[in-house]
Amino acid sequence: MYAVLIIEDNAAILENTAEILELAGYKVATADNGKTGVELAIANPPDLIICDIMMPQLDGYGVLHLLRKNASTENVPFIFLTAKTERRDLRKGMEMGADDYITKPFEEIELLNAVEIRLKKNELLKRIYPESAAGISQFVTDTKAAGLIKYLEGNYAVDTLAKKQVLFQEGKKPRFVYYIVSGKIKSFRTQEDGKEYITDVHGGGDFMGYTSMLTDRNYEESAVVLEPAELMAIPKDDFLQMIYNDMSVAMRFIQLISNNIKEKEQKLIRLAYSSLRKRVAAALVDLHGKSNDREGNNLMEISRDDIAHYIGTATESLIRTLGDFKSESLIEVRDNRIHIKDLNKLSNLPY
Repeated sequence: MYAVLIIEDNAAILENTAEILELAGYKVATADNGKTGVELAIANPPDLIICDIMMPQLDGYGVLHLLRKNASTENVPFIFLTAKTERRDLRKGMEMGADDYITKPFEEIELLNAVEIRLKKNELLKRIYPESAAGISQFVTDTKAAGLIKYLEGNYAVDTLAKKQVLFQEGKKPRFVYYIVSGKIKSFRTQEDGKEYITDVHGGGDFMGYTSMLTDRNYEESAVVLEPAELMAIPKDDFLQMIYNDMSVAMRFIQLISNNIKEKEQKLIRLAYSSLRKRVAAALVDLHGKSNDREGNNLMEISRDDIAHYIGTATESLIRTLGDFKSESLIEVRDNRIHIKDLNKLSNLPY
């Protein structure tokens, strides 16, 4: 049960606000002036604070200032209650670190929505996400579920792309960020000798093209459909607004992207210094994690050439290594799909 502290000197508004939140299942504490409110918040930090601006002894700005300076309350979501005549003064409060405001008189649903969104946002920002493309995708999905972004809710058509269809090309200007609903798409760079180096394989729930969009650069890689895919194309302006309408969400998103770039750099280092066996094993384990198979046993149907490009080796060398793994009972091949028989052993090859 979430705990909410209400600080309001108007007895009728205080009682009404508390009643609405209690009926909605929140644990509510109240204070009829700013000084008492600060003392209650520090003694027992709530999950969220709703505070009036104009109060005797200590106004809402003073309350916010003191609570943001205290380590136990500095990150507690803070919503101002304000009369319409005070709205011009709200900029001061938002610059001080307030998360939102509600104008009096307010509707019950308006209050509940504001409280719910701020609590969800706070939980979202505290959550730990993997430093990977999957982590980034999950973060954006959770942000949408929390009501902080609404641009994917049926606003864009879902297009179906056939196998081998080009999504975007290296060197072209980005116009969309792509959300993969289903299917598989490979991203790759073309080397000077014309050979492909696959940088990643993306599946349902992943976003593509956001790095070029955020850095305002041309695509540094190309993308081609591996398996028939359903995609949603989000226009550049909408995507940037979706991400930057809340600075704390934007900062977290950029942090995840930075970590994802570091992960790709580490992958390149592993490819450069690991043995061929370990590189092939790592690629199989990685692709296994992207499988749509419900039992989690099979890889997607991907050509030997594509796997070779994914790890940066000759196809013939890959085939020989796969043959070794098969004879060692680490994998088997079923209907042109690679089935991993011993995931743990394959993940921890000694050489």
